[in-house]
Amino acid sequence: MKKVLFIGLEKNEIRDIVQNVAVKTIHHELIPEIVVKEQQLFVEHPNIADFLVPVDIVVFHGIFGDDFDTINALAIWDGVCLPNPVALLNCRLKLPCLARALRITKFKMPRGFVVKGNIEVEKESVAKWGNWHCGENKQKFMGKQSYEQPTIIEPFIEGTAVRILVIGEKYWQIQLKGDDWLKSIHHQDAHIHSSVDEELLQDTLNLKEHFQLEWIAVDYMVQPNGEKFMLEVNHIPNMDRFPEVRQHYTTFIGDWLQRKIT
Repeated sequence: MKKVLFIGLEKNEIRDIVQNVAVKTIHHELIPEIVVKEQQLFVEHPNIADFLVPVDIVVFHGIFGDDFDTINALAIWDGVCLPNPVALLNCRLKLPCLARALRITKFKMPRGFVVKGNIEVEKESVAKWGNWHCGENKQKFMGKQSYEQPTIIEPFIEGTAVRILVIGEKYWQIQLKGDDWLKSIHHQDAHIHSSVDEELLQDTLNLKEHFQLEWIAVDYMVQPNGEKFMLEVNHIPNMDRFPEVRQHYTTFIGDWLQRKIT
């Protein structure tokens, strides 16, 4: 029976995923110690210290402060992994991911960049830095600012913030909400639209194909005049906010696992 390593998922999610799949599971909510040796992947045992267990398949979901080297190891292993670890490498660092996405998206906006130091703007702008999502590491400003790390500078855009989420062949349009200028899927008023903007969907599908991701969420800003701008690509989007998304997500992984063990 195949051994499946789940990283970052919750126990109830794993239960739903494997309920109809004959596999043994190893679960780590946080990044575990892993070793690649002779094309075999080994992971630390959840309950026995200094004991490594061979695994056949990996399912990874989450963004952790120390996950980049683990993703590298999964890519070098080149085994059966969901999502594609090479795609994760291309997306995990937000600024390089954005630079790649800007070559693909139809909905570009003018952006500035500060490696380190001062910048002065005459119009209201947004600074973004680091590799976290959910509205963190963002600042709205005008005038002169100084930054100590690589920072993207975007024009501040008024409008409706939407997310196009694609898992496999299924997709949703989600309106992001917030109590101020920051918008998020986690806000209580965020909701799924009954229809999907076809232009934004096609743009998201183009990005999904470019990055070779099994799932993707792309955030856009739509101005009152209908003009659209791509904000960022989410390679590990939230799957728990809406029950219908979560159900499809667990079913998608379960079906994927079933194909991989037969």
